[in-house]
Amino acid sequence: MATASLSASARANTGKGVARSLRRSGRIPAVVYGHARAPQALSLDARELERLLGHINAETTVIDLAVDGTNAMTLIREIQRHPLSRGVLHVDFQELVAGEKVIVKIPIILVGTSIGVRLGGGIMTQVLNELECRVDPTNIPSRIEVDVTDVTIGHSIHVSEIKVPEGVEVVDDGSGTIMIVSAPKEEAAAPTAEGGAAPAEPEVIRKAKTDEAEPEKK
Repeated sequence: MATASLSASARANTGKGVARSLRRSGRIPAVVYGHARAPQALSLDARELERLLGHINAETTVIDLAVDGTNAMTLIREIQRHPLSRGVLHVDFQELVAGEKVIVKIPIILVGTSIGVRLGGGIMTQVLNELECRVDPTNIPSRIEVDVTDVTIGHSIHVSEIKVPEGVEVVDDGSGTIMIVSAPKEEAAAPTAEGGAAPAEPEVIRKAKTDEAEPEKK
């Protein structure tokens, strides 16, 4: 189980105006919730948060959240980002309860080189990048490895075929495809006009935009 620590401050005021003011001051609005507690509004130091997010898998890392001297074990459930700058706008934390399983998305890592790729020039495509699982928070694996060495051209690996660590229950449909190896594609010759010259591309004329919608701010 991967763990990390983060400090936060409780805040009494909420709303879009308060959230904008917090961001201007270098802090990020957040909330922590759980069935054993009422939702609590928080603020986080923006630089500390970005440093943390830069070296963890947010979906599978248990965060020891310190709120004004009180600690709670949590998972990050949602990170809202600005659509253009990708800066963090808001974070949701879920407080964990001992003995209660949670549903998380665990990254799938393909291991090895498919024989269909190595010997037949096939093309390997990873269809599913994460596996939704139910697991005790103290036993969340950071990744699920899938060995693709024996996969030949025209074959695939499905969710039901992989082995997960003990204590991990797969929620995703077992028929889902994780990866597939396809036959190599032959490059088609580009069509040419008489005389050997490639046909001219039609000119596309688009009307210039006069305005652009401003992304919604929180």
